[in-house]
Order: sequence, then structure tokens, then C-alpha cells
Amino acid sequence: VAGIVALAAWQPWRTPSAVTAASSDASVAQVEPLSIPAEADVLVFGDSWTYGSAATLPTDGYAYRLGDLTGWNVTVDGVRGSGYMKPGIDGPDFGMRARMLDPDADYDLIVIQGSINDRLQGERGYREAVEATWDTFERTYPNAQIVVFGPTPHEFPVDEGTARIDRDLEAAADERDWWYISPLQEQWITPANYLEMIDVGAGAKHPSDNGHAYLAEKLAQALSDRSATTDAGATVEDAPAGP
Repeated sequence: VAGIVALAAWQPWRTPSAVTAASSDASVAQVEPLSIPAEADVLVFGDSWTYGSAATLPTDGYAYRLGDLTGWNVTVDGVRGSGYMKPGIDGPDFGMRARMLDPDADYDLIVIQGSINDRLQGERGYREAVEATWDTFERTYPNAQIVVFGPTPHEFPVDEGTARIDRDLEAAADERDWWYISPLQEQWITPANYLEMIDVGAGAKHPSDNGHAYLAEKLAQALSDRSATTDAGATVEDAPAGP
């Protein structure tokens, strides 16, 4: 615990590139505000964090809680262990999974989460895998608004592979004028709240119930902050404060 407190003061995850990216508003100004209906149809697509790993029940995961907070009709598509390049435990990689989605669905908003699972796969071919996956989403759901929800730290100090993924996803989203939400840069999880939010025991460094509730509230607020209307944030303001 003392080591974690010391890390909180040191903040080793605040790399120069992360600080620079977090403080830059130039690209954000070019992104159109979200317009999310009060009863939106939303797809949250991602890895084990989206699946709800380490929650008491998977349906207590942040993606499900997001629907409870906002009143949106949320479809959750999370596969444990998966990434843009890495196949998962319960299904294939992001690209193949994107091609398997229901083409008849009519989503108002798609949130693509993660993934730290690509951190050991190396940089070669990563950006191409991301672009191909995102192209599939755009072709399949041309009317949907797409937000990229970057990797959330699962340990400290933050792995360089995780930091690289965060930078790469932000740059790729920037090129498409998509909103990018970075829990890493915005310091949602820090050494100070790490043990409260992350289950380091049986949960294998996934969010605890407190962590999933916290992530749902942070994501709901982040989407509200990027919205042109108050609909997205109406129930967020009434929700209990995060831990």
C-alpha cells in the first residue's frame, strides 16, 4: 500500500506524450458534438472489461450499468481476451467479430472499447488491423455515431504497450474526426484508487463491482460532455456520485 501511495505522488504513467496529448484541444475542436437520443440504441463493443469480467455477475459490468444510468437500450458485445490483433477466449479478434455483427441493427451510437490485450502483439500490423475493423463498422452502420473508448490501466506502472495503443488509437480516431475517450490520459484509474477499483485477486486485474460502477459513471459523463444535447446527460446528473 505504501508503494501505491508513493506512485500516486510520482505519477509514472504521465508520460510526456500522454501529457501533451491530454492538453491538446486542436483536434477536439474539429469533432462534431454527439447527438444521442434519450432512448438511444447503443452498441458497446470490446474485450473482457466490456464482457463484465470480475463483476459479481457479468451483467453488473460497466457496459450494462451504462444503460441503467442513461436509459439507453445498450447491446453489449464483449469477448474476454480479445483485441484488434488477438483472438479471445470466447470468440475471434475485433475485426472478425465486427464482420459478424447484425447488419440489420440500427444503432444511434457505437462505443468501441479497448484493448490492452494487444499490448504484447507488437506495433507491426496494429494500425492496419484497427483501420480495417473501423472500416467494417462504418460500412455496416453508416448512420451510427462512433466513439473510441481507449484502454484503461490494469496495473502500474502502465505498460509501454498500453501507452502505445492509447497513442495509436487516439491518432487513428483523430484522422476520422471521431471522439476519443482516454481513461489513461484522463487518469480515471490511478495508484491512489487502484485497489478500490481493480480486483487484483480472483479478478485477475479486472474492475471490481466498485470499478465497473465507477467506469460506467465516468463513461456516461464523458459521453454527455461530448454531446450537443442534454439528453445524454439527463440521468447521469441524477445518478449517485462515483466512489
